[in-house]
Amino acid sequence: MFKPLRHTGSAALCVALLAISCAASAADLKSGLKIAFVPKQINNPYEVIADDGGMAAIKEFKGVGKAVGPSDAGASSQVQYINTLITQRQDAIVIAANDANAVVPYLKKAMSQGIKVVTFDSDTAPEGRQLFVNQANAEGIGRGQVQLVAKLMGGEGEFAVLSATPNATNQNTWIKWMQEELKKPEYSKIKLVKIAYGNDDDQKSFTETQGLLQAYPNLKAIVAPTTVGIAAAARYISTSSSKGKVAVTGLGTPNQMRAFVKNGTVKAFQLWDPGQLGYLAAYAAAALASGTISGKEGESFEAGKLGKRTIGPQGEIILGPPTTFDSSNIDNFNF
Repeated sequence: MFKPLRHTGSAALCVALLAISCAASAADLKSGLKIAFVPKQINNPYEVIADDGGMAAIKEFKGVGKAVGPSDAGASSQVQYINTLITQRQDAIVIAANDANAVVPYLKKAMSQGIKVVTFDSDTAPEGRQLFVNQANAEGIGRGQVQLVAKLMGGEGEFAVLSATPNATNQNTWIKWMQEELKKPEYSKIKLVKIAYGNDDDQKSFTETQGLLQAYPNLKAIVAPTTVGIAAAARYISTSSSKGKVAVTGLGTPNQMRAFVKNGTVKAFQLWDPGQLGYLAAYAAAALASGTISGKEGESFEAGKLGKRTIGPQGEIILGPPTTFDSSNIDNFNF
C-alpha cells in the first residue's frame, strides 16, 4: 500500500472514473450481505491486516462483516467457529485454513445449506470451497524465496526454513517449490539443512530460531515464509552475535520489519499487501453470494478498487506478484 500521492489533470480523471466503476460494480451486489472472515488466528498481525481489508470492502458494498476465529493455529481450532456461522446463517464464509482437510466436512455442510465459501491465503482441499483467493502464484513465491536467499548468502552455504505449522497449506506449498528450485545447478553450493516449525507463535518461533543457530553453527541464513516467524527470527538475531553473519529473510510486512531493516538485521524480504488480499476475498464472496458468478473458470467480476478479476483453474483467483522490500523502498509502504 503506497503512501497517498497527489493526482492532477488526467490522473484525477482516472481516479474519478475508477470511483464510478467501483460504484457500478457495487450496485451489482446484493445489499446487506452477511460475510464472516475466519482467520488462522484472530490475533495474528498479518491476519488482522487481511481481515481489516475484507471489512473495508464489505463496507463499500453495504454488507455486514465480522471476523471470528481461534487464538491458536491448531488444525481443528476453526471448526467451532464455522459451526456457529452456519447456525447464524451467514451468506458467505471467508476462511484462511489452518489445515487443508480438517475443516472440509464443516465447510461442505455450510455449502449444502446455501452458504458460499471462499478460502484465502491458505487453501483447503478443493471440495471444501468454491473459490480460493491466492496471494500470488505459489511456484513464484517458493522459487523467489530461494532466489532471494541465495543472493543474500553469496551463492553458497547452509540455510534453514522457519515455517508456521506442519499442516499449513500455503507454507507447505511454497516450501515444496523452494525445494524444486534448489535442484537447479546454480544452487549446488547451497544446502537446506532443516525445516523448523514455530506454529505461528511468536515465542516458539523465537525459541526455534535459537535452536537452529545452536544446532547449525555454520548457518548463513534463515528463511521464514510467515510473518510471525520472520519477525521472531529477526528479533532474536538482532540482539545476538549472529547479527550480520546470519541473514534473515522470508515473508513479512513493512511496518513489522522496518526497524530490523534499518538496524541491518534484515537486508531484504518479500510480501504482497495482505489488506488487498482480504479486500479481494470479500468481493469474491459477495459476487458468489449475489449470484453474479458461480465459481467456474473464466468467469469474471469487479473487485472494487482492484478492478476486474477472472477466475482461473480450480477456482483460483490471484492477487498479484509479491514485492521485495529493502532499505531503498521500505519507507514507501505503510501496512
